[in-house]
Amino acid sequence: MARVTVKVPRQRALPPLAAPEAVSWTTGLLDGGWAAVFLAEEVGRHGRLFLWRPAGVQAAAGAQPAVGVDARPVELVLPHGRSVRRRAVPGFAVEVAVALPALLTADHGHRHPSVRAWAGTALFALALLGDGRLYPGLSPEGYDTWRAGPYDAGHRRALDELAAAFPPHAHCLPQPGPAPLHIAEPAPLLRAFCDAVADTLARTPAAPLAVGELPYAWREVRPLPQLRSWAEELEASLAAEVSVSLRVDPPEGRRKQFRAVLQLHTAQDPALVVEAGQAWADPSTVQRLLGPRAETEMLLALRRGARAWAPLGRMLQDAAPDQLRLTDDEALELLGDATDTLGAVGIAVHWPRELVKALTAQAVIGQHTAPGSTVGGLLDADSLLDFSWQISLGGEELTEAEMDALAEARRPLIRLRDQWVIADPRLVARAKRRRMEPLSPMDALTAALTGETELEGEPVPCAAVGALGELVTRIRDPEARTTVEQPPGLKATLRDYQRRGLAWLAQMCELGLGGCLADDMGLGKTITLLALHLHRQADPGTAGPTLVVCPASLLGNWQREAEKFAPDTPVRRYHGGGRHLEDLADDEIVLVTYGVLRRDRERLAEADWGLVAADEAQHVKNPYSTTARQLRALPTRARVALTGTPVENNLSELWALLDWTTPGLLGSLPSFRERHARPVESGEDPGATERLSRLVRPFLLRRKKTDPGIAPELPPKTETERIVQLSTEQASLYEAVVRETMERIRETEGIARRGLVLKLLTALKQICNHPAQYLRQTGPLNGRSGKLDILDELLDTILAEGESVLVFTQYTQMAKLIERHLTQRGTAPLYLHGGTPVARREEMVAAFQAGDNPVFLLSLKAAGTGLNLTRATHVVHYDRWWNPAVEDQATDRAYRIGQDRPVQVHKLVAEGTVEDKVARLLESKRALAEAVVGSGEVALTELGDDDLAELVSLRRQS
Repeated sequence: MARVTVKVPRQRALPPLAAPEAVSWTTGLLDGGWAAVFLAEEVGRHGRLFLWRPAGVQAAAGAQPAVGVDARPVELVLPHGRSVRRRAVPGFAVEVAVALPALLTADHGHRHPSVRAWAGTALFALALLGDGRLYPGLSPEGYDTWRAGPYDAGHRRALDELAAAFPPHAHCLPQPGPAPLHIAEPAPLLRAFCDAVADTLARTPAAPLAVGELPYAWREVRPLPQLRSWAEELEASLAAEVSVSLRVDPPEGRRKQFRAVLQLHTAQDPALVVEAGQAWADPSTVQRLLGPRAETEMLLALRRGARAWAPLGRMLQDAAPDQLRLTDDEALELLGDATDTLGAVGIAVHWPRELVKALTAQAVIGQHTAPGSTVGGLLDADSLLDFSWQISLGGEELTEAEMDALAEARRPLIRLRDQWVIADPRLVARAKRRRMEPLSPMDALTAALTGETELEGEPVPCAAVGALGELVTRIRDPEARTTVEQPPGLKATLRDYQRRGLAWLAQMCELGLGGCLADDMGLGKTITLLALHLHRQADPGTAGPTLVVCPASLLGNWQREAEKFAPDTPVRRYHGGGRHLEDLADDEIVLVTYGVLRRDRERLAEADWGLVAADEAQHVKNPYSTTARQLRALPTRARVALTGTPVENNLSELWALLDWTTPGLLGSLPSFRERHARPVESGEDPGATERLSRLVRPFLLRRKKTDPGIAPELPPKTETERIVQLSTEQASLYEAVVRETMERIRETEGIARRGLVLKLLTALKQICNHPAQYLRQTGPLNGRSGKLDILDELLDTILAEGESVLVFTQYTQMAKLIERHLTQRGTAPLYLHGGTPVARREEMVAAFQAGDNPVFLLSLKAAGTGLNLTRATHVVHYDRWWNPAVEDQATDRAYRIGQDRPVQVHKLVAEGTVEDKVARLLESKRALAEAVVGSGEVALTELGDDDLAELVSLRRQS
C-alpha cells in the first residue's frame, strides 16, 4: 500500500473553547438582522461564516472582539435593479467555533432568513456527528481534515431538502466560471459547512464523545497515528479505479444458506465483472484486466464495508476472501437497510431480478353468503360483512394451502411456487389471522369505495368481492344503471341529463343509500324530484307520500311546479295555522318549511313517508343545529338532498349533507375531519382529494350549465368586474380603520383576535360600499361612494335600452340606502329581503317577470335561491360575497333554463382594497370543492399579522 505524506497547516491553534465575548457579540449581530453566508476552505476548520449587513439593518455596535472574528470585505452577488451584480461587501468572518453557539440560540424570530437557514444546517451537522458520521481525510494539498459522513440515503434526502429551501442570501457567492453571473449552488456549501463543523469539533475537549479518547495535545498537531491508515484508505477510495459489489445467490443443492459473492468492477469498463475467487486464483490475469492495485483496493473496500455492516468482517478473516455464507437474518438485512448502508460506502448489492419476488397483501370485504348472491339485504343495519386478508405473489392470489405454509414459516425467506419470497413478519401474522372482525355495511362500503382502510393506525389497500363488489360496481358505473322510463303521469319531456338524474336517484333510493342531487340552479332539480316521486308510486315496495322540506320562499314555487308537471298528484302545504296531515294519500306530496319542521317534527314523524327530500339542503349544513337534528329524526324509506352548493365554506358541510342522505358513510364528524377534510383543505396529502372524491362521487350527482350537452340552449353569459375608485372620504375612513384595528389585533390572541379580524373585514367592506353604511347614516348619499356612482351609470344605460336588472347586496342596511337613493332618482325598485312575506314575494316576482318594474333589488341571502327571474338580462353584485358558489347561485336567478337572451353580470370591486385583493383569490378558492364535488370554496385560513396587514392595506393608485 502506498504511503501518504500528511502536511500540517501552519496556523494558530484554536482555543479549547470559543471566547464568550466573541460568541455574545456574534449573537448580537445575528439577532440584529445581519445575513450570513459560508466561506468554504480546502481544510474544513479554516472555513468561516461571513456576516454582512443587508440594506436597512443597523451597523454593529462597538468594535468586534479580536478572538475568532475578522473584519474583511467579501465579494457577493446581490440584486441590482432587474439584474444582479458582484459587489465587495464589508463584514465579519467568524470561526465555526464561534458561529455554532451563536447560530443555535433558541430565538430565531427576528433573524434574517439566511441565518435561519444556516442554523438549520448546523443542527443537521450536529445530528450527523451524533450518529458517529465522522471520518479523517486529506485535502487535495495533503493537509489533514476531519469530514462529516458517510451520508446514507436518509441523510442525502435531508441535505437535499435543506438545499432546496435555502434562500438566495444564504449562498450569494459568485459561481466560478465565465458569464452569465450565477450564485453558488447551496448543496456543496452545505457539505463544506458540515465538514467544517466536524473538523472543528473533533479538535476540542468534546472530541472523545465522538471519536473516543485521544491525547489532547494532538488536536491541532497531526492526525492520530492509529487513524492515519484510515484516512489514507478513505482518500484512496475516492480515487479508486476498482470497485466491489456483492452478488447474492440463493440456497442450491447441498448448500442450505444464502451466500454473498464478492465481485470486482473497473471504472473504465463497467461491463467487466470479475469474481474475487478468480482474482486469488489467477492474480496476473486480474491485474492485467483491472490494474495493479486491484487487490489492494478490493481489501480497502472490504474494510470500509465491514465497518458499515459487521458480517463482512468474517470475509476479511479469510486469507483469500471471495464469498460470505449468510444466515437467514443476514440475508433479510441485505434486502433492506444493509443494502443502503453498504451503498453509502460504495459497495452495491445485487439480487438477481428473478430470485426474490415480493408478497403483497390487501384486505378483501365480502358478504356472509354464498357466491353469486345479490345485493338484496346487504346493507341491512344488522348485517355484517367478512373482512379478511388476501395475499398475492406476483399478482396471483395464494391458495389457502399456500397461506397456511406462509403462516407456518420459520425463516424470513421461504420458497413458494418454485421461487424465493420474503416472508415479512407482518405478512406472516396476517396469514395466521386471515379473518378479522367483520365490518358494518357502511364501514365496508366506505372501505370498498376508497380502496383502502386503516388497520392498527396504518392504511392498507382493500377490495370488495361478491355481493358487495357487485354493489360497488353498480353505484360507481353510470352505464351499469337500469334505464328508467319517464313516468306517464309527468306532463313534461325530460332532457337527457334529467333522465339520467332520475335513473340515478331511483337506483340510490332502491338500494336504501339516498343521494344528493347537486345540479346548478336552473337545471331542473324540482322536475327531476317530481319524476322520482311518480316513478316510486308504480312499485308497491317504494310507494308512499313524499315530504319536501324547503325554505318558505319556495313553497309557492314547489306547488306551482307540482300542479303544472304532475297535475294528477295531490299536493298540500303543511304551513300556517290550520296545517294538518289528515287523510294523507299514499301518492301525496307534502310541502313543509324548515321552520315548521323544527316545531312539528313529532307530528310529521307519525306519517309513513316513502321519500323525504330536503330542498336548498345547505340550510342544514350545520349538523348540530336544531333544524338538522329534526330532519335526521324523520323516519323514511329514502332520502334525497337538493342543493346547488353542496360545499359553501368547508367540507364539514358536505359531511352534514351525506350523513343525512346516507348515514354512516363518512363516519363520525371528528373522524371525517381528521381523515379526509383536514388533509384535503391543508393540501398536506396530495392523494386525499382523490380518495374523498372516490368515496362521495357515487352519492352526489353534480352537473353544471357549462358541462357539454347539459344546457346547449342557454345563451351566452358575460361576467365583468367593474373596478371603481374610492371617494376621498372612503379612502380616509378605510385607512383610519385599518390603522386603528391592526394595532389592537397585534396585541390580541385567540378567539378575541379572530373576532377583531372579522370585525375589521366587515367594516372595510361596508366602507367600500358607502360611508353612510359604515357610519350608520341615512344620508346624504350622492358623491360619497364610487360604487353608488357606477351603479347609477349602469342603471341609466340598462333602462335606456329597455332591459331589466337584478341588484344583489348582502347587507340589508345597504339595500335600504340603495332603495332610498333610486327612489329619489325616480326609479323606485322592487325590494325583496328576508322579512318579506311569502305572498308579497310571489307578487313581486310576478310583477318583475311581467315587466311592470325593471329594477329588482334583492338581499343576497334571502333571494339567492329559489327564484325564477329570467326577465332580467343584467345582474349587478353591488358587494362581493366571499364565496363564488353563493354569487353563482344568485346569478342563476336570471341565468337558468328558460332564459333566451344573453346575460351580463357586473361585479363591483373597490380598487386597491381588501375587496380587490380577495377578488383575485375567489377563482382559486373553487379548486377544493371542484375536485371533490364540482363547486364551492375553501374557507379562508387565518392570516398572520403581516399577511393580514398586506391584505387590508389600501393600495393607492399613482
